[in-house]
Amino acid sequence: MSGSLTYDLTLAGLSVGGAAALTGIGLVVTHRATGVLNFAHGAIAMVCAYLLRQFTVVWGWPLALGAAVTLLLVAPAIGMALERFVFRPLSVLGGDPAQTLVASLGVFVLLVGGAALVWGTGARADAPTLVSADPWGQLAVAVALAVGVGGVTRWTRFGTELRAVVDDRSLAVLGGIDADRVAAAGWAFGSFTAGLTGVLLAPYVRLDPYGMPLLVMEVMAVAVAARMRSLPVAVVVALGLGVAQSQLTRLHPAGWAEPLLQAVGANLFVVALLVAALVLPGIGDRDVLPRTATARVATPPGAWIVAVVLFLLPLGLAGSDLHTSVQVPALGVVLLSLVVVTGRGGQISLGQAAYAGLGALFTALLAAGRFPGLPRLPELAALAVAVALVAPLGVLTGWPAIGRHGLALALATFAVGVGVSRFVFAQPYATSGLSLDRPAGFDGDRAYYVLELGLLAAALLATGALRRGRTGRALAAMRDHASGASAAGVRVPALKLTAFVAGAALAALGGGMLGMGLRAFDATAYDPVRGLLWFAAVVVLGADSALGALAAAALLVGLDAGARGGVAAALFGVLAVFVGRFPGGPYEALRTATSRLRPRRRATPTPLGARVRRRLRAVETGPTGRPDGTEPEPAAAPPGAGDSPGPDGPTRTARGPKAATPGRDTTSRRPSAPHTPAVPMPGSLFARRIRVAYDGFTALDGVDLEVRPGWVTAVVGPNGAGKSTLFHCLAGTLRPSHGQVLFGERDITRLAAHARTRLGIARTFQQLAVFPSLTVAQNVQVGAEQGRIADPAAAERALRLFGLDGPVRALPAEGLPTGTLRRVELARALAGSPHVLLLDEPAAGLDTTEVTALARVLRALAADGTALLVVEHDLDLVADLADVVHVMTAGRVVTSGPAGHVLDRGRG
Repeated sequence: MSGSLTYDLTLAGLSVGGAAALTGIGLVVTHRATGVLNFAHGAIAMVCAYLLRQFTVVWGWPLALGAAVTLLLVAPAIGMALERFVFRPLSVLGGDPAQTLVASLGVFVLLVGGAALVWGTGARADAPTLVSADPWGQLAVAVALAVGVGGVTRWTRFGTELRAVVDDRSLAVLGGIDADRVAAAGWAFGSFTAGLTGVLLAPYVRLDPYGMPLLVMEVMAVAVAARMRSLPVAVVVALGLGVAQSQLTRLHPAGWAEPLLQAVGANLFVVALLVAALVLPGIGDRDVLPRTATARVATPPGAWIVAVVLFLLPLGLAGSDLHTSVQVPALGVVLLSLVVVTGRGGQISLGQAAYAGLGALFTALLAAGRFPGLPRLPELAALAVAVALVAPLGVLTGWPAIGRHGLALALATFAVGVGVSRFVFAQPYATSGLSLDRPAGFDGDRAYYVLELGLLAAALLATGALRRGRTGRALAAMRDHASGASAAGVRVPALKLTAFVAGAALAALGGGMLGMGLRAFDATAYDPVRGLLWFAAVVVLGADSALGALAAAALLVGLDAGARGGVAAALFGVLAVFVGRFPGGPYEALRTATSRLRPRRRATPTPLGARVRRRLRAVETGPTGRPDGTEPEPAAAPPGAGDSPGPDGPTRTARGPKAATPGRDTTSRRPSAPHTPAVPMPGSLFARRIRVAYDGFTALDGVDLEVRPGWVTAVVGPNGAGKSTLFHCLAGTLRPSHGQVLFGERDITRLAAHARTRLGIARTFQQLAVFPSLTVAQNVQVGAEQGRIADPAAAERALRLFGLDGPVRALPAEGLPTGTLRRVELARALAGSPHVLLLDEPAAGLDTTEVTALARVLRALAADGTALLVVEHDLDLVADLADVVHVMTAGRVVTSGPAGHVLDRGRG
């Protein structure tokens, strides 16, 4: 009997595992062909299942014909349409995984909303059975697909092209490969497997617009475990999890462990998703959202007045209209949590619905006296305590965010949201029999709406506080450039945790308000799919806009209340699909389109304007040669700096990192002897026997280096010599496998980058690390606030030193010329009063005049006792600047000595 039960459960597990394997195969193939993690896979499966039911059950088609049309025509057509109209334009526009992630979520939301509009939100139990419940059929389909795909990729020309596109798409295109054709084929096959998964699962699970997409997304764990590359691993993991989940149903322990084990047994794929997302190495390492999608969008004039009026209007409503309006402020508070986490902090969070649900659940338990260890509390007190209890749980998603970015963080936050939904909200022992009353004195809808407006105002004030001041600037810096923020001294890990904890608190507050408005805890109101919809709504209306969050809340509630369910999801899905093309949101897109359509009248200057224009044109042909016809702003030069660092105008002649600088004035070259610091600076920076190896390749092999105060130390060598690796070891962004990094007598080998900045070790980046959404002055102020010494006057001194104290100080950093941005980065580094300054190719992208001015400033800094390390390809600049030069080759320092001696011998 036991053997028969084991066999039956194994067969049932193989059936589930076969369907999961199909999902894994489709996700892996799509990702390998396009680089996109298709979050819409489950929604495509759901739509195809509905279509097959429509063809066969509603219209009476033969099953074979309906299946052929659904799987061989409609499903591939969906994939090819997505590739052609959604993801290919993103690729052409230079879209990164951040934009494709948002677009993929937009497709998911659009398909879910469209299905709800067409077929309704109710569950269907009459889906046709394409393959019998016998697992061998589904298993054979999965294995046959895996073998077929493996054979195609290994032994056909298309497979060779696919591997080439995966390795390097741009290089494959140069080699004559039609990458668009490869991507279209990958999307078509991925959508086919999604449709096949949907029609196979539909007879055995609930067919509804929300349940099936989530179920398919849960089995995404098999593709993540396969690292989005290995089909055999995906199939084996899927079958193993399916069988294990079935076998766990045999266990019935007594006591408290029974409900927990039953929950695990019913949701083993969710457990696997949590483990895969939180424990396994991440599959994406780029920023979560494009900066333009998270940067604050300009608020239309008078918009806040309109918003206040609209939110006060429901006070004049009655009946069901007012009862519906009660949900808007509560949802607005929930969406403000996404403004904090995603808009201001730049961190993705697909699990905010979980924190909102926990806020509602804890409020109900505390008000009912059912929360362990705590007495029964009045409703308002219960809401406050619930917020305090949920806020620390933000670490569940904040902790993975410390070391994960992009797709990996998206998966981690989504997995946490699904885990909370399945292991807390779906368990009867936690939620059965719960009701939630409103606070005393606020029982009526109108009185409760007034209370909600007060709580919403408090949430808006808290959100605004995180936008202003030192914390606001640090959050914006982290969002714009996390590595640059860390180099400026921002405690990025702690700040990420702070953002997630604050977001969890706001979500819990909004969730508790929503529960009290509905007078019950409804787990479906906090479903993970709704969390995806909320995320899409906030992103498309301006992730860093509190006004956008309020508008999203009003639209989400109002559209679905005033029309058939699914209208809001369809609308925000369409907007999210095009977020890559219009990253500023619909308002910005509308304003841009209006400005282009507006007829332009030729301006006629006044007599004074005509005289000024003639003078400017005369200046253009004068000795300055500036393209804007203006004189350069004078800059307050440091001691010994000579001329100002250069104009604020656009860079006229871009000079590559290896370009020579003929005609450079060398009459002011310093001798090769070290400087005598005017003010003695404590400590040098040492590298002692540093070794770094990557997968058997040795990047650094026993490197010794000293960066002394008052000296300019340069490191030169060919590409691949190990210069950048050494630089990262000194800056704290890379930990060596052997050796030490010492600052004076202190071992800082294991110290993070921001901690080294606070000790007095500042750095710049080869690729500019500025914060585009902040002004020039705010960029520099971040360095002054987060550096070694918090000196309010340091930012002004740095701005004057680099000629940035004029009108340019109030301009956003985004769009400024390269030369100006180099000065902004240097000013930010110096605003923290560092002892040591590490410069990674500081002359890259500068013209001759700007490089000469840069050299003068760096010599002045060294004369004041700052220790400078310069990694540079420009040997003319090194010869003009450095006291000592280290030449690296193959991970070793092969020559060291005075600049003139080392460089002359190398050239000879």
